[in-house]
Amino acid sequence: MRYAVLGTGIVGRTLAGRLAGLGHDVVIGTRDPEATMARTEPGTMGIPPYASWQADHPEVRLAGFAEAARFGEILVNATGGQVSIAALTEADAAHLDGKVLLDVANPLDFSHGFPPRLDPVDSDSLGELIQRSFPGLRVVKSLNTMNCLVMVDPSRVAGDHHVFLSGEDADAKKAVRELLLSFGWPEGAILDLGGIETARGTEMLLPIWLRLMGSLGHADFNFHIQGAGGGGSWGGH
Repeated sequence: MRYAVLGTGIVGRTLAGRLAGLGHDVVIGTRDPEATMARTEPGTMGIPPYASWQADHPEVRLAGFAEAARFGEILVNATGGQVSIAALTEADAAHLDGKVLLDVANPLDFSHGFPPRLDPVDSDSLGELIQRSFPGLRVVKSLNTMNCLVMVDPSRVAGDHHVFLSGEDADAKKAVRELLLSFGWPEGAILDLGGIETARGTEMLLPIWLRLMGSLGHADFNFHIQGAGGGGSWGGH
């Protein structure tokens, strides 16, 4: 399968590396590939420059947003939530129509400092905004309620915990479900919440997630929904 991961931050890199490790053909999309490769200073929170990660992952190719979107059979939005629409606009609707977009981003607004606010929030969501803006895309919101390392390796969190799906297209959800299973998520851990409007709830988990991270002092945790059916316990992780 050909995947295009949009976004070169830690989330995009983690997802791209895992997808490549599973044998998929992977391209990472960025606004300006030359500028991305030329950066030598660490990024936000001390993340190493992209070029050092690329050197360790030669099987993953870097490309502009439009080229990446044209290449990918399935797209992953791992851009910052405040720039997701701009990135997808640059990718060009002609390269998006009919494709599945796994949206793992959250609309975090840092303009007022930390902790960030959400924009949009409550009566709208980033997932819905993307679906409205690009009606030809088949948007599925998932994996946005946890650290990126847990996204691709749920065994980092002991015991039962859950990942959510939101979206309108049943076949797109099936494709994302199959991807989650390949990452190690058990069938019973995947909870389908319904249409894309249910992304409002999962995005609004981010403020409590950030506070939990601060309280716990680490990010290896996730949400467990007690009483969730469809698979029983999958402890031992």
